Amino acid sequence: MSKDLILVESPSKAKTINKYVGSKFVVEATVGHIKNLPKTKLGIDVDNDFKPSFVTIRGKSDIVKKIKSLASKSKNIFVATDPDREGEAIAQDVVDILDDKNREKIQRVLFNEITKNAVNNALKTPQKIDNHLVSSQRARRAMDRIIGYKVSPFLWRAVIDSYGSSLSAGRVQSVALRLICEREDEIERFIA
Repeated sequence: MSKDLILVESPSKAKTINKYVGSKFVVEATVGHIKNLPKTKLGIDVDNDFKPSFVTIRGKSDIVKKIKSLASKSKNIFVATDPDREGEAIAQDVVDILDDKNREKIQRVLFNEITKNAVNNALKTPQKIDNHLVSSQRARRAMDRIIGYKVSPFLWRAVIDSYGSSLSAGRVQSVALRLICEREDEIERFIA
């Protein structure tokens, strides 16, 4: 009899959840994201609607093989990554690595606490992956890359020469949100 597969982000969560769900489930961890933008290039096609080019993260090939193998033997695949946009993007990573036959088995389960009741109730009410959250995470990741990739070398030249430490432009979502809010304020104040 085939077992159902539950995928979570961390190995410690997998162990805990395994105790709650019993022997008809196999619980495995993705150990975070499976795919990311490439490290050595921009990875965003700015001339083609800012299309990202995601690649499997180095060192994740064994996890990918294991997930594919378990998925092919499973009746259902429950992706129980965190209930936020990062977790949703990881769920999409899982979809992206599987073939069409196994993609049809995927269901998204969400819980905000790791208790027996929360986990089992979530398994009774599966959902679809929220594409809006996936798009949100992908857009933030692209924005971080586009700005960070271009600004970080400038910071290295300007700051490292003075202070001798490494740094990067980092995440830009707060700055971008501020720019959007300022622009919205300008629009609202505009009198035709």
